[in-house]
Amino acid sequence: MLRALILAATLAASAVSLPATAQQQEAGRTTLEGIAAVVNDRPISYSDVRQRARLLLLTLGANQPTQEQVQQITGQALEQLIDERLQLQRVARYNVNVDPREIEASIGDMASSAGLSAPALRQQLIAAGINPASLEDQMRADIAWNRMINGLYGSRIRVSDNQIEDQLTRLRAALRRTQYRISEIFLYAPDAASRQEAVAAAGSIVRQLEQGADFRVAAQRISSAPTSAAGGDMGWVTLEDLSAPIAEAVGASTGNGLLQPIETENGVYIILVAGKREPAQPVTRVDLKRLVATDGSEAALLEAIGRIQSCADVQSVANSRSNLRSQDIDDINVDEMGPEGRSLVMATEVGQPTDIFAIANGLAVMYVCRREDGAEALPSREDLRNSIRGRELNMISDRELRNARRDATIIYR
Repeated sequence: MLRALILAATLAASAVSLPATAQQQEAGRTTLEGIAAVVNDRPISYSDVRQRARLLLLTLGANQPTQEQVQQITGQALEQLIDERLQLQRVARYNVNVDPREIEASIGDMASSAGLSAPALRQQLIAAGINPASLEDQMRADIAWNRMINGLYGSRIRVSDNQIEDQLTRLRAALRRTQYRISEIFLYAPDAASRQEAVAAAGSIVRQLEQGADFRVAAQRISSAPTSAAGGDMGWVTLEDLSAPIAEAVGASTGNGLLQPIETENGVYIILVAGKREPAQPVTRVDLKRLVATDGSEAALLEAIGRIQSCADVQSVANSRSNLRSQDIDDINVDEMGPEGRSLVMATEVGQPTDIFAIANGLAVMYVCRREDGAEALPSREDLRNSIRGRELNMISDRELRNARRDATIIYR
């Protein structure tokens, strides 16, 4: 708790975004501001924490964060920086190198998901008082760690036919139960003091999500769960698949939407219920790609449609225009789209675009990439094999990071 109060008091004065011209001044104050934590003799400064806190808040859509928002997110920012220091220290033993072009490509992907170019994203960071190096450091740690985990353990994972059959059996059984489409953000907090900070951070994150922040992006940038790489998406699950506190909250929910933060022994969960389907109901499930003209330009959409030959082209075409944005909508029951959305999709052949329609922030069209009728629609064996392998790698990654924390000397100042 004392650590949280020290961080809050130190960072509160910096809650208002710094102008771009203040970056050099801030860098010069690092020594004077002192150290927030030391990880195996490597310091993390208050300046580092402030930069990461602002980056997390910008991810959540808070371009001008309040003092309260900064205070609530600093604990998570520090813990994220500690994890990155541990990851980089570990990968250094294996001489894992990350090409600057890989970091640039990751930043480009992040920018395109927000409808920006990489230079425009960097300008947005600077305007919000964030040194782009903070984002680059995060990308570098993530790429290097994943490469190390895959190199050490990827070739050792063998997914047997029996594992696939067991998974298919569970999926068939799940179709006879009520299922929920769930996404998660997990804030790791293994002790009472850090959980108190995580509860406050979760409350701030929920408020940002309720104001329109993208859950998928927030999960990718903040969540400590293995599902973070998939934007927090857990897919369709039954209550039996969930831990008791989460199952209770999901079962008690009255409709789709965000649940209040759920505290567990290891941390705090933010859960989004995106859908619910009852057993034994024939459904049509589809994969869609929605292409949006953010400026409402019908001409831009028509020009894009003329260039798109298949669903595989949608993202690249969207990336080529600043006023276009692509969004994947995977494995959704068409009945969840409402009468108008269902009518549009059902009237369209697979691989083709729907009619153009209006949305709140412009015009859009949807490409129907897959359609399966009937409740027994199941993933392919190859998809299951890849899913099981990815899940096992994520579990190994999580275990290795926990072990690194356990073995490290971490001193909070």
